[in-house]
Amino acid sequence: MKKYSICKKLKDLREDRDMNRKEVAEQIGIPSQNYNRYENGSREIPLNCIIALAKLYDVSADYLLGLSVNKKDLSI
Repeated sequence: MKKYSICKKLKDLREDRDMNRKEVAEQIGIPSQNYNRYENGSREIPLNCIIALAKLYDVSADYLLGLSVNKKDLSI
């Protein structure tokens, strides 16, 4: 089974919403250069950004982190 990385998920979610990287960065309140690095995998994503991205894309943080295949799995 091929690993589906957080970088690929972020890109797919962004493209599904017809957003560019700069727009996403503005929405979550970070410099666009930082978001570019998160999406291309050259920088680890801090927890506060994972939370902001999960809210922006209306998915669970577990989905972004690869702990769930269900985008809306919010059960504990």
